[in-house]
Amino acid sequence: MIRVEIAYSPTPREVDVVELSLPPGSTLQQALRASGLLERHGLASEHDLVGIWGRRQPGHTLLRDRDRVEIYRPLRCDPKEARRQRYRERPPLRKLASTRA
Repeated sequence: MIRVEIAYSPTPREVDVVELSLPPGSTLQQALRASGLLERHGLASEHDLVGIWGRRQPGHTLLRDRDRVEIYRPLRCDPKEARRQRYRERPPLRKLASTRA
């Protein structure tokens, strides 16, 4: 048997993790079905935003012992645009007085 961990974060700072023991030769898609996370969080059974250790992988990928399968949420906004918006909204920096004598 191989041990894998399936993780999904439905909201920021909240993670739902399931640990499974599966037979060797199990695929990423089989692990997702066995975890019950898709049903618990109302995700489509053919959810394709998944990966292993932070790298997107197709559902037919074979799992290895101690893999961490991750279910990703779609981005709500472009991270670069969000960073620009935060920069525009922050207060201006104060200039430091010169310390030269």
